[in-house]
Amino acid sequence: MEELETGENKNKEGKKKVSPVIEWVVIIAVALAAALFINFVIIINSVVPSGSMESTIMTNSRMMGLRVTYWFSDPQRGDIIVFKYPDDPSENFVKRVIGTPGDTVEIIHGVTYVNGEVLEEPYLKETPKDKNFGPYEVPEDCYFVMGDNRNNSNDARFWKNTYVKRDAVLGKALFCYWPPSRIGVLK
Repeated sequence: MEELETGENKNKEGKKKVSPVIEWVVIIAVALAAALFINFVIIINSVVPSGSMESTIMTNSRMMGLRVTYWFSDPQRGDIIVFKYPDDPSENFVKRVIGTPGDTVEIIHGVTYVNGEVLEEPYLKETPKDKNFGPYEVPEDCYFVMGDNRNNSNDARFWKNTYVKRDAVLGKALFCYWPPSRIGVLK
């Protein structure tokens, strides 16, 4: 009865009640902070604007990768990675790792060799053109990457800065979520 008489807004334990507006502001702020944390620390979203990764990732597909994948391990040959483009770090690129530190990569008549052995590439869209590139000696702490659509890919074979440095790797591409017809795990 005393509570009503004094006009204070208190609950049974004598504590002041929090306004529903403040509760909603706190909930929205926590949700926003969690979303930003997840987006900048855990996952990475990317768009592939060209046909360089077809038919694994189609033009204008949206995909999600995990930043945490390479916190305690390094990219492996065959991984699809999201990274800062070596010739313009303001751009993110998505390509497949072909050469890891210490590897020698060479393309002879369109066939890719790693350390003198033919690289099996079932993900290629079509037979690469009969061209020669390399050899490329992959430096320590670097990667040699190429697109899956070798005949239409701006990749390490053509860049001024040929190799992707380890600290430029943002995450491993894992899942395509747009367009709906292409939803699925990337291989």
